[in-house]
Amino acid sequence: MPEFAYTARSAQGQDENGVISAASKREAIALLAERALFPLQVRTTGQENGGTKVRFALRRGVKTEVLADTFTQLSDLLANGVSLLESLDILAAQSVDARLGVILTQIRGDVADGVSLDAALATHHAVFPDLTVSMVRAGLEGAFLEEALGRIASFLRKQEALRMKVIGSMTYPAILGIVGVNVTIFLVVVIVPSFQGFFDRLERTGSGLPLITVLLLATSHFLVRYGVFVLVALAALAVVARKWMATPRGRAVADKWKLKLPVVGDVFHDAAVSRFCRVLGTLLRNGVPLLSSLRISSESTGNRLLADAIMQSVETISSGDSLSRPLAASGLIPPPVMAMISVAEQANTLDDVLVRIADRADEKIERKLDVMVRLIEPIMLLIIGSMVLFIILGILLPVFDLNSAIG
Repeated sequence: MPEFAYTARSAQGQDENGVISAASKREAIALLAERALFPLQVRTTGQENGGTKVRFALRRGVKTEVLADTFTQLSDLLANGVSLLESLDILAAQSVDARLGVILTQIRGDVADGVSLDAALATHHAVFPDLTVSMVRAGLEGAFLEEALGRIASFLRKQEALRMKVIGSMTYPAILGIVGVNVTIFLVVVIVPSFQGFFDRLERTGSGLPLITVLLLATSHFLVRYGVFVLVALAALAVVARKWMATPRGRAVADKWKLKLPVVGDVFHDAAVSRFCRVLGTLLRNGVPLLSSLRISSESTGNRLLADAIMQSVETISSGDSLSRPLAASGLIPPPVMAMISVAEQANTLDDVLVRIADRADEKIERKLDVMVRLIEPIMLLIIGSMVLFIILGILLPVFDLNSAIG
C-alpha cells in the first residue's frame, strides 16, 4: 500500500508531520480527518526523491495587488457557474505573474486529487497568508465561497493601500535614519581617531580627559577593532532568530513579546482581534456552527496567544459555557469588546456585532499608525542630533579645558 508523507494541523493549532499508509491520496486525507487532523500537505513519499510530481518552491511572495485581482476573478468565475477546476485552469493560464501561474496549476492538481481548496492554498503559505486560507475555509464550511473570495480581495486591497500609505510616510524618516547612522559611524571611525594624538598629549600633561571624551574614544576603538565582527554576529543572530521564530515555541514567544511592545504592541493586538472578529462574524452570519467557526477563526488571528485562548474557549463552550466568559478570562480581548460580545450573545446578534467590532478596530489601527508615522520623524531627528552632539562635545570639551588651563 502506498505511503503518504503529510503535514497536518491539530485541533490545538499545532503542525504535525508524519507518514500514513492509504490506497490513494483521497483516502489518506480522509484518514487524517478521522484523527482530527487538518491536512496542509499530503504527498507520496516518492515525491521527495525524484517522483513524477515536482513542487514549485516559491521563495518570494506575489504582489498583493495581483493576489487580490486573482481572488476577484475566481469569485466572478464561480459566481457565473464556472467549475472550480476550470476556473483555476483559466486563472493559471492568464496569470500576469508566472510564479503565481505555476502555483495555481499545482493547486488545481491538488484539488483534482481530492484536496480541499483551503488545504491546497495552505501548502503555499509563502504566497497565501493564514487569513486568506481561513477565509476560504470559512467559505467552504458555510457554502459562501464566492462571497469569501470577494472579501479576501477587498481585505488585501485595503491592506495594500495601508501599507503603501505607511511606506510613503516612512520614506523621509528612513532616508534620514540611514544618512544619520552612516554619518555618525564615519565620524566615530574616521574623524575621532585623527584626534588621538591631541588627546594623548593632553593626558601626558596630567590634565586628563572629560568622561564624555573617554567614552567616545572607547566607542571609536571598539568599532575600529571589532566593527566587522559585530556586523557578522548581528547577521548570524538575525538568521538564528528568524529560524527559531519559525518554530511553534519561537512563534509563541515572539507573539507574546509583540503584544508587550510600547505603542506597536497595541497595533498588533488590535489587528489580531480584528481578524478574529471579522472571520468569526462572517462564519456565524453564513450559518456555520459556533464551535466550527471558533476553530477556523482561531487560525486567522496571526497571534499564537490569542489562537490558544480561542481554542480553550471551544472546550469550555462544549461543556455548556458561554463564549464571553472564557474569552474574558484570557485577558486578551479588550473589556469594551468583551462587553459588546456578551450583550450580543444574549441578544442573538453576535454575527453583526463581531463584524462591526472588526470595522471599528481597523479604523482604530489606521489612526494609531498615522500617529506613529508622524512621531517617527521628530524622534529620528532627536536621536541623530543627540549622537552628533555627543561626538562634538567629546571632541571639543578637551579643547575648552585646555583653553581654560592656559588662561
